[in-house]
Amino acid sequence: MPRPIARPRAPQYDAALALTELSAADPKLGKLIQRAGPFTMRLSSTLSPFEALVESIIYQQLHGKAAATIHRRLVESFHPTHGKGHFDAQHLLDAPNEQLRAAGLSHNKSLALRDLAAKTLDGTVPTLARIRRMSDEDIIEHLTQVRGIGRWTVEMLLIFRLGRPDIFPVADYGVRKGFALTFLSLKPTQKVTPDLLPKPDVMHKRARRWEPWRSVASWYLWRACDLANGKYKQPE
Repeated sequence: MPRPIARPRAPQYDAALALTELSAADPKLGKLIQRAGPFTMRLSSTLSPFEALVESIIYQQLHGKAAATIHRRLVESFHPTHGKGHFDAQHLLDAPNEQLRAAGLSHNKSLALRDLAAKTLDGTVPTLARIRRMSDEDIIEHLTQVRGIGRWTVEMLLIFRLGRPDIFPVADYGVRKGFALTFLSLKPTQKVTPDLLPKPDVMHKRARRWEPWRSVASWYLWRACDLANGKYKQPE
């Protein structure tokens, strides 16, 4: 039987307090927060860690529309046996290679998904109940044991699925560019070359003043990129 699909929800931490404390701790970041407006990030509230990581692996190094198509085909390939919009690790492990190829998965991504399924079944990938009790670094240590999953992928899970408030993905291109736009005088019209993007140590040094709200600060650095590209409008 298909599961009811819950709507995306706001994080459980106090976003208003986060904005107040970030603005007080870093006036330049405060100006960005004022320009970008309310914190409207929402969490995907229905996905298990396994399902969220399946989606993350599929989306790696692909255009969003192409990845969404492959993900949809994979999910639909388990219909009607396992219920609309749902399959688990054992289903994926049992799926023939032809089924994964038909969905559009590359050989490497198929191997990564099968390793994810196997490590979900053996407990390396924790259940949602268990992962909620783990520290950020423990989660990163566990999940990066899976083929094809690096620190960035786990950081996205921590921010957008688990709603952890103090994650700072310094390897993320958008966060690095947003940092350069906000703090290093990068112009919106300027061509971005590697030498113009900040090094991790520079980012970590400034971000000390953002603790324990670095996830919120990161969300606003992504908005800095959108503002520079003219692609972001404040919610009315």
